[in-house]
Amino acid sequence: MSNTNAIEQKYNMMTQGSVERLVCSLSVPTIMIMLISALYNMADTFFVGQIKENGTSATAAIGISFSIMAVIQSVGFFFGQGSGNYISRQLGAKNYDEASFMAATGLVTSFISGLILGIICLWNIESIVVFLGATPTIVPHACKYLKYIFIAMPFMTGSLTLNNQLRFQGSAVHGMIGIMSGAILNVILDPIFIFVLKYGVAGAGLATLISQCFGFFSLYFATAASGNVRIFLRDFSPKLYRYIEIFKGGFPSLCRQGMGGIAMLCLNKEVGQYGDAALAGMAIATRSAMISFSVLIGFGQGFQPVCGFNYGAKLYDRVKKAFWFLVKIGTAIMTFNCIIAFIWAPQIVAFFRADDPEVIRLGSLALRAQCMAFPIVSWFTSCSMMCQITRQTLKATILAAARQCVFFLPVLFILSRFYGLDGIIYTQPTADLLSFLIAIPIGASVLKGLSNKSENSKIIKN
Repeated sequence: MSNTNAIEQKYNMMTQGSVERLVCSLSVPTIMIMLISALYNMADTFFVGQIKENGTSATAAIGISFSIMAVIQSVGFFFGQGSGNYISRQLGAKNYDEASFMAATGLVTSFISGLILGIICLWNIESIVVFLGATPTIVPHACKYLKYIFIAMPFMTGSLTLNNQLRFQGSAVHGMIGIMSGAILNVILDPIFIFVLKYGVAGAGLATLISQCFGFFSLYFATAASGNVRIFLRDFSPKLYRYIEIFKGGFPSLCRQGMGGIAMLCLNKEVGQYGDAALAGMAIATRSAMISFSVLIGFGQGFQPVCGFNYGAKLYDRVKKAFWFLVKIGTAIMTFNCIIAFIWAPQIVAFFRADDPEVIRLGSLALRAQCMAFPIVSWFTSCSMMCQITRQTLKATILAAARQCVFFLPVLFILSRFYGLDGIIYTQPTADLLSFLIAIPIGASVLKGLSNKSENSKIIKN
């Protein structure tokens, strides 16, 4: 590998530098990436929301697509987190050639998976839209939008994989530049295609397709930068043990994102009984909450390469120190976001759909309900990330499944039956609380295990 010296320098920085400073420095670009990604998705919601004719139905159509976006993210994060986890540990162990083989294998497999999935979805687009919970007035808008999303699938899964691989190498800045370039292009193209060329909601989909392709190639060329594991297609090596490693590192993300899609599907079906305004309001509230949550995820993603490098180097005390720093800062961030979202919920929702009072009322109620649980999500998010990177796949999967499936779906079923739309609105914070409670013993057991490994390492050295 031609840039071995640069990678060696990165290794020294990750295993010897101040843990707190490393997490903060790596978190800045990852937080930017998460915010940009959230705003990327919000751009379509905002501009489509400005359409006067059938605007509420078009906005609801964007909301219907959330489940599909979750599926795309589940595939991209599965290969990105799975290969990225392995890459960071191999870099920590100084196995640079193996890291290069994994990077190529993860990317190529992710792209092919997205291509196959996109073709299947295009072939069954109308059936999928109806299955996702679209009402008859929403179906034509959703089909126009999702047609372009399905075409973009391989580039979207590939971009997510590349971004995660770069981030796990401690090169989140390069990932940020790639994601930002696509997001800026999307914001520029949205009003042109929607209003100037009068493509309507289809224009939002076309803008997303073009910007996602541009972002993918920007990220791919970023792998050639100094200090990064450069990806060559000739290094694609589909060995069984590499896919086992991808599975171990990526399955919790697949569960988290995939079950998020299932949860959103069930949510849309329940909310759809109350009309297009309810669907639009819930869609805006969910996307707005995602922006707040993305800050925490971004900070946690700054922790992940620090955790991966030091775990691979068997520096377990540094892993624990980074974890506790993540929990403290994450809790402070989410408490602040909770206060902001609760106070200005009506203004936030009105920004996307100011001409529909019912959308604003329902969206504000949903946003305030979701932000009530913000202060406690830092603990189970941090625990899930630590479990995933330290190869404790079962525990990571339990935590990933808890929030969006194990608790969310039963709570949704029970509260919707007894309290109707109000019950649906309070489903997510209830599921968050239950997830927090189950994460306490799991997190404690992982930290105890790291302490035992640290003591054993000290005994061996002595």
